[in-house]
Amino acid sequence: MVKIAKKRSLNPTITLMEVSAPLESAKAEPGQFVILRANENGERIPLTIADFDRERGTVTIIFQIVGAATWQLNCLREGDIVKDFVGPLGKATDCGAGKVAIVGGGVGSAIAYPVAKKFHQQGSEVHAITGFRTRDLVILEEEFKTVSSRFFLMTDDGSYGRRGLVTGALQLLIDQGERYDEVIAIGPLVMMKFVAALTKTHGIKTTVSMNPIMIDGTGMCGGCRLSVGGKTRFACVDGPDFDGHEVDFNEALARSAIYRPFEARAWEACRNPSEVSCNLLKAAGRVS
Repeated sequence: MVKIAKKRSLNPTITLMEVSAPLESAKAEPGQFVILRANENGERIPLTIADFDRERGTVTIIFQIVGAATWQLNCLREGDIVKDFVGPLGKATDCGAGKVAIVGGGVGSAIAYPVAKKFHQQGSEVHAITGFRTRDLVILEEEFKTVSSRFFLMTDDGSYGRRGLVTGALQLLIDQGERYDEVIAIGPLVMMKFVAALTKTHGIKTTVSMNPIMIDGTGMCGGCRLSVGGKTRFACVDGPDFDGHEVDFNEALARSAIYRPFEARAWEACRNPSEVSCNLLKAAGRVS
């Protein structure tokens, strides 16, 4: 169990939580994740570590409210307890490249930021690109500016930054003569798929961060399996970082869609707690 030390909304659908977790913060590195449950009846969900402070003993997570589990987590307040908080899990991102382009999409930008920060601290040249659907969903703009020498913010509708996709900004940089030792893409599967397709044509090493459904986080359940280079890999123990040119994104996209009907029912049930559980909220008197 961990206590929520700080909570704030970054935009209408994305929340930042800082939890008191001295053991986890002591070993955490960019790219790793935790598995948590908001309450004893909650779903186990993986969330990448967005930041950590070893001196204060805190770990920061940033999540998007997209279903029942994240809705339940968002209903907790500062001072409340998160039932389970296990980590750090997975392999840390290798931050050894000399010049790197970090590409973040949506809430994936929260995962990309600590990676960009680590590269910057090591003296690497960092170019960052983040993409969002619209202005209201933009997060961590100033944070990225502080750790990158070139920064592009893209929105699908052009309401802020530049209009277009992250792949357009990356292609522009390459066309301008930028040469990268590595591109790291973190975000929706479709975004990472097309970033990897672009960089493959230019022969640029590309790493993607995979975040499929997980249960135990130890590789035993097999729920997070992926095909990478024609072999089965498990995101929880072999990743979450993989060679973007070897990931079978079509398979990953198909697998990610399997549970959507169940997730939709759980989401609807949690929004109507008179029908189903949300036991923690009832016990706390926050819903009737």
